[in-house]
Amino acid sequence: MSKTSKISIESQIIEYKESWRDEYLKWLCGFANAQGGTLYIGINDSGNVVGVKDSKHLMEDIPNKVSMSMGILADVNLHKKKSLEYISIEVKPSTAPISYRGKFYYRSGSTNQLLTGIALDNFLLEKNNHTWDALSILGTSINDIDNDSVEYFVNRGIRLGRIPSSSLGLSVERILENLNLVSNDGCLTNAAMLLFGRNPQFYFPGSIFRIGRFSNNSADILYQDEIAGNLIHMPDTVMDFIRGKYLKSYIHFEGFQRIEKLEIPEEGLREILCNAIVHKDYRGVHTQMKVYDDHIRLWNQGGLIDGMTVESLRQEHNSRPRNKLIAQIFYLAGFIEAWGRGIWKVDKVFSDESLPLPEYEETTGGIEVTITRVIRNVSVDTNETREKTREKTREKIIRIIKESPYITISELAEKLEITSKGVEWQLRQLKEKSIICRVGAAKGGHWEVIEGDKNE
Repeated sequence: MSKTSKISIESQIIEYKESWRDEYLKWLCGFANAQGGTLYIGINDSGNVVGVKDSKHLMEDIPNKVSMSMGILADVNLHKKKSLEYISIEVKPSTAPISYRGKFYYRSGSTNQLLTGIALDNFLLEKNNHTWDALSILGTSINDIDNDSVEYFVNRGIRLGRIPSSSLGLSVERILENLNLVSNDGCLTNAAMLLFGRNPQFYFPGSIFRIGRFSNNSADILYQDEIAGNLIHMPDTVMDFIRGKYLKSYIHFEGFQRIEKLEIPEEGLREILCNAIVHKDYRGVHTQMKVYDDHIRLWNQGGLIDGMTVESLRQEHNSRPRNKLIAQIFYLAGFIEAWGRGIWKVDKVFSDESLPLPEYEETTGGIEVTITRVIRNVSVDTNETREKTREKTREKIIRIIKESPYITISELAEKLEITSKGVEWQLRQLKEKSIICRVGAAKGGHWEVIEGDKNE
């Protein structure tokens, strides 16, 4: 049979088949679940019209099969090119999930994919205008929430002007309800447990943040840490570990002022960490940061949202967080912005310091960021200087406790401008050295300085 000129090329919304088979209803299902598309019958893979037999029968049969098997309408038309007939079957995108024989298919690129597991969960949630973090956890209640973490969040938001000051007078339950973190049946959402839960790892083991120090390869690990706890404290806690143990701090002087800077721009690194926390798929494994001699690799479970590419991350784009509720809380707390400018912000910070831009790659079901470590010709902070900084913090804690024995950990954290976890660590050190003690219950008790004269 002679070939004719090509119709078009196969794409996201076009598929060619030389003849009709009922199994091609899967392709129409995939189009309906994605952006819609057209299936041509009587055209080969090269886009050449080869003709179709029994066109009259197919024009009657195909619309009925589409309607009966999937409950959708297809626009079926007969075309002729010279003496050859071919059929187009156009399907519009559906706002509701469409299944064929109980299975869901999705058109991605030029392939038709059967959705299963997490991919199917995400698809069904998105079609119903939900995100995974809005689902509730049966058997949970407000008693599973760490009140100090909520207080820490509210104080941050008020300080930044993103939360009204009237929130201070609200109960924890009302605050979470206002943030849509409690379901109608009183159970906590996934977002509530991850953000403010007392023990989020019980429900989500993959919410752990693991950091490891390697020399030359992944098999040569020198030391490692696992950071648990809820997400509202995770950025500060991870940054504390990075500053104190994994990266170098460089020191220079501007006049008489001592300036200490992390080797990686701290603002950019924090932005990368916060984006990883917000966009992570918490049904997967833990986040992994591998620190090598010359670079850092941060891998996070969860690929790019459909339609996004690594290249488009650096272009202007709308914010499309995987976890909308978690993203909203991180915005109110001042950890992220809400305009899809995270990558642009990171690039600017690194460019301003003439450092190589981080590289992004979609790999093994997640996103990996590679950051180059650059040796700078300036003074390097040492363990000795770090210990001096910690000692000054302990001295401040002792002075504050003397003035306000009933002060809470979150209030101490705010005064010292460090994390609650950092305060807890410092208090533990002081208690072990018998410098302070706790009198009474955890709530309602107070602190006392035992050896105050030594620190005056």
